[in-house]
Amino acid sequence: MDAWKYFRESERERERVLFLICFCFCFAKMSCEREPIGQIDSMKEELTTLKEENTILKISLKQIEQQKEAALQQFAALGPPKKAGKLGTVRSLRTSPPVKPDMNVNPELAKILAKVAPNQELLVGIANNNVREMVRVWFSSIKRAGISNYLLVALDDPIAEFCRSNQVPFYRRDASIPDAQKETGANHAISGLKFHLLREFLVLGYSVLLSDVDILFFQNPFLHLYRDCDVESMTDGDTNYTAYGYDDVSDDAKMGWARYAHTMRIWVFNSGLFYIRPTVPSIELLDRVTTRLAKEKAWDQAVFNEELFFPSHPGYEGLHASKRVMDYYLFMNSKLMFTKIRKDPSFDNFVPVSLHVNYHPDKYERMVALVEYFTKGKKDALKRFPDGSV
Repeated sequence: MDAWKYFRESERERERVLFLICFCFCFAKMSCEREPIGQIDSMKEELTTLKEENTILKISLKQIEQQKEAALQQFAALGPPKKAGKLGTVRSLRTSPPVKPDMNVNPELAKILAKVAPNQELLVGIANNNVREMVRVWFSSIKRAGISNYLLVALDDPIAEFCRSNQVPFYRRDASIPDAQKETGANHAISGLKFHLLREFLVLGYSVLLSDVDILFFQNPFLHLYRDCDVESMTDGDTNYTAYGYDDVSDDAKMGWARYAHTMRIWVFNSGLFYIRPTVPSIELLDRVTTRLAKEKAWDQAVFNEELFFPSHPGYEGLHASKRVMDYYLFMNSKLMFTKIRKDPSFDNFVPVSLHVNYHPDKYERMVALVEYFTKGKKDALKRFPDGSV
């Protein structure tokens, strides 16, 4: 009897489920017959909005966790003196506390940033109209990757109008190239301006992922940052040793027994893509680089690295800024891409977060081909390019 009772109840349950399915199907069919196109479009828009909100929530949660950890470290380090703990338990302060935002520095920019970057961080590019087509490929990749918190600093009216017509957030800003930089080449001269321009973003309390416009984005970079240092930068290195550091032995035969001297080496941080937090050491870094570039005929990337890495010595006080090297596979340079990745079948399905065409002068052509390679699956799109430059 129990078995029969169970069977009858199961049968009735199945009938109820079937009725509900039929009812839902008929209701959906009637709704679609009334407004099929409008409902579908509405659902698509709602789905896109939900995806964007989900990404923002993920980033916000990650930021909150990181800020909590940083605050605990700061509280422990800045508290009253205490004894050192057991071996392996002593940790120094990794992150500097952020500066208090000063909205009076640039009220116009502050209003723009409040709309563009509600999470107090954003991706920033700087360009004039000379690189219009590269800017198009740059912001198209940003939109495709689902990045909403970005801004272009437009250095002239034509590029500002170009941004406006393409629904690209921008901030129009005049900036003059220092006399010392006018003969370094147009690209280097413009690149040198960014350290001065970024200062206002930091003083307003915003973290910035600075991006040159010869960079493509294939994923949202804010999901792959650590935010545990003052500066977090991509590298020009293409191996674990060159990217993250190694012991390089120098040989001086005339020294006999003492002929070998050990040196620490690391390939430079790339000043075309770095994340910088609004801290006192970060602002001091920008000030130091800006001051030197106003007086010296020097490459901005070299000065950027010298100020980050040179230690204090007689006549010079080193910068006390914490720094992190980005994962060189995720934040990739074009040497790694063209000499190794495109030739290795094991990377056929790999997609980096970003790719900087920094090692090659034919930037626009390679950027267009890289978009076809990664977004359209055209694996032969890169075959016509040599490993290096011709």
